[in-house]
Amino acid sequence: MHPMGDPADETHKTKETDALSSSQGQAPHRHKVGIPPRQNLFKEFKSLVKETFFADDPLRPFKDQTKFRKFILGMEAVFPILDWGRNYNAAKFRGDLIAGLTIASLCIPQDIGYAKLANLSPEYGLYSSFVPPLVYAIMGSSRDIAIGPVAVVSLLLGTLLQNEIDPIAHPSEYRRLAFTATFFAGITQATLGVFRLGFLIDFLSHAAIVGFMAGAAITIALQQLKGFLGIKKFTRNTDIVSVLHSVFSAAHDGWNWQTILLGASFLFFLLIARYIGKKNKNYFWVAAIAPLISVVTSTLIVFLTRADKQGVEIVKHIKKGINPSSVKEIYFSGEFLGKGFKVGVVAGMIALTEATAIGRTFASMKDYHLDGNKEMTALGAMNIVGSMTSCYVATGSFSRSAVNYMSGCQTAVSNIIMSIVVFLTLLFITPLFKYTPNAILSSIIISAVIGLVDYKAAILICKIDKFDFIACIGAFFGVVFVSVEIGLLIAVCISFAKILLQVTRPRTAILGKIPGTAVYRNVQQYPEATKVPGVLAVRIDSAIYFSNSNYVKERILRWLTDEEERVKGDYQTQIKFLIVDMSPVTDIDTSGIHAFEELHRSLQKRDVQLVLANPGPVVIDKLHTSNFANLIGEDKIYLTVADAVAYCSSKLTEEP
Repeated sequence: MHPMGDPADETHKTKETDALSSSQGQAPHRHKVGIPPRQNLFKEFKSLVKETFFADDPLRPFKDQTKFRKFILGMEAVFPILDWGRNYNAAKFRGDLIAGLTIASLCIPQDIGYAKLANLSPEYGLYSSFVPPLVYAIMGSSRDIAIGPVAVVSLLLGTLLQNEIDPIAHPSEYRRLAFTATFFAGITQATLGVFRLGFLIDFLSHAAIVGFMAGAAITIALQQLKGFLGIKKFTRNTDIVSVLHSVFSAAHDGWNWQTILLGASFLFFLLIARYIGKKNKNYFWVAAIAPLISVVTSTLIVFLTRADKQGVEIVKHIKKGINPSSVKEIYFSGEFLGKGFKVGVVAGMIALTEATAIGRTFASMKDYHLDGNKEMTALGAMNIVGSMTSCYVATGSFSRSAVNYMSGCQTAVSNIIMSIVVFLTLLFITPLFKYTPNAILSSIIISAVIGLVDYKAAILICKIDKFDFIACIGAFFGVVFVSVEIGLLIAVCISFAKILLQVTRPRTAILGKIPGTAVYRNVQQYPEATKVPGVLAVRIDSAIYFSNSNYVKERILRWLTDEEERVKGDYQTQIKFLIVDMSPVTDIDTSGIHAFEELHRSLQKRDVQLVLANPGPVVIDKLHTSNFANLIGEDKIYLTVADAVAYCSSKLTEEP
C-alpha cells in the first residue's frame, strides 16, 4: 500500500478521474502544447551561430584557466604534437618505426609514378612525400593517415593544368602553375578549417564519391597503357574513347613487346602480392613491399640486359637533392593567378574529401576523436608550405594509410619516419632509379588504383537508395566518358539535386491508430492501423520553408480530396476535422505560415476544421508570434495526435 502523497497513488487517482469524466460525457484532461519563453533576438542569433559553427564548443577547455595555461592549451590546439608528445615512449616508437619504414617502401615507387600522372618530373613526387608529412605530423590530429601524393588528385591536377598550359611545350610555366594551384589548395583547406566550414565538403555525397573514385581509377588505369605498352605518341584526353582509339591506332608499330612482357609480369606479381595481403592480414607487408621489389628487380633487369636499347622506356633521370625553394615560382599576379586559384580550389576540395573520409574511417576503428576543423587546418598548412618547397598537392592516401594502420602505427611519428627515408632517398639513392622502366611504374599505379573501384559499395547503394545510385553512376560515366572535371561537376550537381528534391518535396503520410494503443502511425507502413471516422490525420516529415510550403499545402488538400471521394455519400464518415501532426517539423518560416493560413481558409470553405498536434518549440513560438494560433483557436493545438483525435471525436459525438 502506498503512503499518503505517493506519486503512483496520485497517478492512479488521475486515471480514475479521467475515466469518470469520460463516463459522464465530459472530455478527459488533455495536455496543451507549451510555449517557450521569448528569447532576446541577439542571444537567439548568437545561439544559432554557435550551434552552426561551434557545435563542439572548442573553447570549453579554456574556461576558468590561467593565462599561461590558456596559452599552453592554445599551442596544443594548433600543434597537437605538443599534447600527445608528452606521453610518447619507446614502445610507441617501435610501432611507428616499423610502420614508417613499411609505408616508405610503398610510397617511393608510387610517388615517382604519381608525379607522371600530374605531368611533373619524378622528383616532385618524392618532394611531396618529404615536407608535407613533417608539417602534418606536427599539426595533424590523426594517428593513422599517411601523407603524400595520391592517384586521383594527381590525375585531377594534371588534367586541369594541361588544359591551361602544355606541360611539354612549356614545362617551366606548367611547374609554376602547379605550385600556384597547390598554394591555393592549401589556402582553401586552411580557410575551411579556420572558419569552421568543414560541413561544406559533406555536400559531396558518399554515393557521388564512390562513383567519382571508381571512374577516376578506370581513367588512371587507361592512362597507364602508354607506359605499359610502350607507346610513344599518346592522346592528352582522358576519356575512354580517345584513349582506346590512341591505343589501337598504335597497335601495328607502336607497341613494344619487351615493354609489355616486363609490365605484365610485374603487374601479375603485384596483383598476387595484393591478393596475399588481402587474404591474410598478417601478410599485409607482402603487398606493401611488392612495389619496391618490383622497381629494384626491373631496374636490375633493364640495366643488365640494356633493354632500353630495345625500345623499353626508362625514367632516365631523377634530380638528386632535397626540395629547392619555390616561393618565387608561385604566381601571385598576372593571368595565371586566376587559373591557379581555380584549379587549386577544386584539387584542394577533392584532396580534403579523401583525407577526411580516411581519417574518420581509421579514427572510428581505433575509437578516438578526430577534429575535422583541425585536420583541414593541418592539411592546408602542409600544402601551403609544400607549395613553397617544390611540392604539389598532397593528402591522405588510403592504400598507404591502410598499410600504416596494419603495420601497428601509434602516432603521426610514422609520417616522420617515412619522410626521413624519402629524405635519404633524395640525397643518395635517386641516381639508381635511372634505369627503372616506365612500364613498372604503370603496373604499380594500375595495381594501386584497383582498390578504388568499390563495386560492393555501388551494389549496396543501388539496393538502399536509387537516387544515390544515379549520382554514383552519373559521376562514374562522367569521368570515364567525358573528363575528370565533368565527372566531378556531375557528382556535385546530382548531390545538390537530391538535396533540393528532398527539401522541395518532403514526405507526407496519412496516420491511423495502432489497435490496442493510443499510437498513430503511417497507414502504409502499418496496414493494420485504422483511420478515425470523420477525422483525417496527416504528418509532414520536414521543416516547412518557402521552397516547399506551397507543395505541403497542396499535398494535404489532395490527401483530403482523395479521402472525401473515398467516403462520399456516407455522412457518418464525412471528414470534419483535419489533424496535422507537426512532430517532425523542426522549423517554419513566413512562407510556411502563409501557406497554413491559405490551408485554413480552404478548409473553412469545405466545412473542415484544422487541428495541429505537437508543434515543436520553434514552430509554436512562430505560430503565436504570427497570430496563427489565435486564428485557428488555442483549443485546436494539442500535444499528441491521440489528444487531438479525442477532441475531434468528442465534437463529432456532440453533433445531432
